[in-house]
Amino acid sequence: MMESLTMQKEFHMLGLILLLCLWVCGVTASVSYDHKALVIDGQRRILISGSIHYPRSTPEMWPDLFQKAKDGGLDVIQTYVFWNGHEPSPGNYYFEDRFDLVKFVKLAQQAGLYVHLRIGPYVCAEWNYGGFPVWLKYVPGMAFRTDNEPFKAAMQKFTTKIVTMMKAESLFQTQGGPIIMSQIENEYGPVEWEIGAPGKAYTKWAAQMAVGLDTGVPWDMCKQEDAPDPVIDTCNGYYCENFTPNENFKPKMWTENWSGWYTDFGGAISHRPTEDLAYSVARFIQNRGSFVNYYMYHGGTNFGRTSSGLFIATSYDYDAPIDEYGLPNEPKWSHLKNLHKAIKQCEPALISVDPTVTWLGNKNLEAHVYYVNTSICAAFLANYDTKSAATVTFGNGQYDLPPWSVSILPDCKTVVFNTATVNGHSFHKRMTPVETTFDWQSYSEEPAYSSDDDSIIANALWEQINVTRDSSDYLWYLTDVNISPSESFIKNGQFPTLTINSAGHVLHVFVNGQLSGTVYGGLDNPKVTFSESVNLKVGNNKISLLSVAVGLPNVGLHFETWNVGVLGPVRLKGLDEGTRDLSWQKWSYKVGLKGESLSLHTITGSSSIDWTQGSSLAKKQPLTWYKTTFDAPSGNDPVALDMSSMGKGEIWINDQSIGRHWPAYIAHGNCDECNYAGTFTNPKCRTNCGEPTQKWYHIPRSWLSSSGNVLVVLEEWGGDPTGISLVKRT
Repeated sequence: MMESLTMQKEFHMLGLILLLCLWVCGVTASVSYDHKALVIDGQRRILISGSIHYPRSTPEMWPDLFQKAKDGGLDVIQTYVFWNGHEPSPGNYYFEDRFDLVKFVKLAQQAGLYVHLRIGPYVCAEWNYGGFPVWLKYVPGMAFRTDNEPFKAAMQKFTTKIVTMMKAESLFQTQGGPIIMSQIENEYGPVEWEIGAPGKAYTKWAAQMAVGLDTGVPWDMCKQEDAPDPVIDTCNGYYCENFTPNENFKPKMWTENWSGWYTDFGGAISHRPTEDLAYSVARFIQNRGSFVNYYMYHGGTNFGRTSSGLFIATSYDYDAPIDEYGLPNEPKWSHLKNLHKAIKQCEPALISVDPTVTWLGNKNLEAHVYYVNTSICAAFLANYDTKSAATVTFGNGQYDLPPWSVSILPDCKTVVFNTATVNGHSFHKRMTPVETTFDWQSYSEEPAYSSDDDSIIANALWEQINVTRDSSDYLWYLTDVNISPSESFIKNGQFPTLTINSAGHVLHVFVNGQLSGTVYGGLDNPKVTFSESVNLKVGNNKISLLSVAVGLPNVGLHFETWNVGVLGPVRLKGLDEGTRDLSWQKWSYKVGLKGESLSLHTITGSSSIDWTQGSSLAKKQPLTWYKTTFDAPSGNDPVALDMSSMGKGEIWINDQSIGRHWPAYIAHGNCDECNYAGTFTNPKCRTNCGEPTQKWYHIPRSWLSSSGNVLVVLEEWGGDPTGISLVKRT
């Protein structure tokens, strides 16, 4: 008998070793699905997923983010694939540093997590141009996201590139890797509805193209009710409990449960109450949901010029369970961890049967029961009333249900979790100033003038991206205005009015080297109009218009046709001749700022000029570059810059761009204090009105050296760098 027990233990140990080898050694596995769930190696799974985008954090942050996700009860990491980051010019690929997709996927696997790879390659995601490289727009005959041969050829080439790379690294689950599902396209259903037949043809083509790549794992299309078989259609939104797949044999999946919302410059900061987020998940699971993904689980930072959607802020915190700095957002992280634990306790019942649904007294009180046998049974007791609590009788017991809540009973008897009962502590961001002395230096640009050798000249106003190809936020429009000594306005002192219409997003107007004014748009209306009297002199006057883009559009019907920059008309009113139309006279164009051409944002480039300092330091002057050095603060706490004293521009640390800063743009809109009882129809509570939309800018620790860090700030409006401070996030 003892020998038999010993043999059983040995066989058990051998079995564990075999299972480990199946995972680590890359032995093939299987992924399929049925009406209940994804089926991995023959086992249905209830899967909890979270979005973490690799370019919005750093490789040094990834292991810790994955560990926090694993500790928080996640099974899956979801990420988009960012085409414009990987193919900045046709055929030239980049998969390094923050864009090291293979490393990201492998580290997720090492943490014991699956991966849902949303190849797209359109991503939306408040990402510049929706993830499309700008060069794609200029391919002859190009039209985005429709039955267009040039677009389909480019899309298929990139999608194949990614799939081939993943296969070469054995990263699909069928090869022993972590990728259990891939996505083609992204939220295309509303676009297809708008464009009709070409959209339907494109949807069918995209699905067939993806399935033909033979990844061995299922493909999904989110917000795509007509997703062709075998592609799974999935839901995105704040609530998806009533979503039904387009075929009975497909599982009910939720690819984006919005944990908060993005932040745009000029807008208030959005939050989603913890209770409401947990409620939405529990209600989805009780209604046969088997896969739910938090968008975002860690939002991170829009480093460089990657933010889009027009005016999207550098912070992409998203009120996610892990905040921008990589710290748990409490109590959201802990409350969801407990929710996930409760759901996992119910998994044996959830994957086995469909629920029986009964009312518990009225239409707002409901029970979903997953009964397999006396030992496998799970129940969800829901109260849909937004204001009133209730006591219900279920089985042999009575249960108190708070308003707008779901109680989870993994044994159909004992409540282990209620979505509205938050037991964890609530923490607030504390930005603690670091004692650091910045010894600032400045370099002031002069407004660009026309007739330089490197200027582009045309007798028309040109669209901005057509000239810059998005190589810079900045484009100068330059022209001359000649004024005769006989003009009557010179005698009576009433200067003429210069009116400029621009497609956006920001416009600085200089006349003879002096700033005459600035106008800027916003997320809802990026177009701007400047109309002010301008101080002209007798003879030749230099008109210099600096047009500034704040990210390219990432969503909308045929957004490749949307324009940026000064498209006119440009008119001068109040001359003896009447109104002079400047739109069709000679214009010169210069891409970028002089400081950009000198590479002042780099360590080596910033040494190429003579900077001023001390009493000669420029303050509150437009188009000014600032430079300083500093030592990294001690410890491991995340670090940020407080930019409250500045206007608008961009920040670099040791050649790395932190992103655009714009603390001068004050948040507006309808704000409240996130009163939970009032947020059920719109879970986006909004705070921070009357304050800068964003004043803190994250510096990844891995970008810092212990000493001698070079900080460069471009200020285009006029700020005071002596007010910039270093803070720790605690």
